[in-house]
Amino acid sequence: QVQLVESGGGLVQAGGSLRLSCLASGNIFSIDTMGWYRQAPGKQRELVAAISSGGSTNYADSVKGRFTLSRDNTKNTVYLQMNTLKPEDTAVYYCKADLRVGIRGYEYDYWGQGTRVTVSS
Repeated sequence: QVQLVESGGGLVQAGGSLRLSCLASGNIFSIDTMGWYRQAPGKQRELVAAISSGGSTNYADSVKGRFTLSRDNTKNTVYLQMNTLKPEDTAVYYCKADLRVGIRGYEYDYWGQGTRVTVSS
């Protein structure tokens, strides 16, 4: 019913930049919070950044000052601009959306399939 499609991952050198996009589609009534999580091999999934419907943002300490999260409500899309990338940023990045579906607006959490980010030394 609802799909989250991530794009923008890839291979970059340390100090480089990437921009991730997440597009939500389907029978969406409204979107509350959207965010990005990441999971490195052998590690637990962790929050990277989240943004509310009003534009308030929350970042993990490890990415503050380097990553910027924004959203385009008209396109149901969230963007993660990642600058000054470090090897420790290497992970699969997953988009998560807290949204309401259908005409009754039932609330659910949805996850994307993930996009891989690799930062070389």
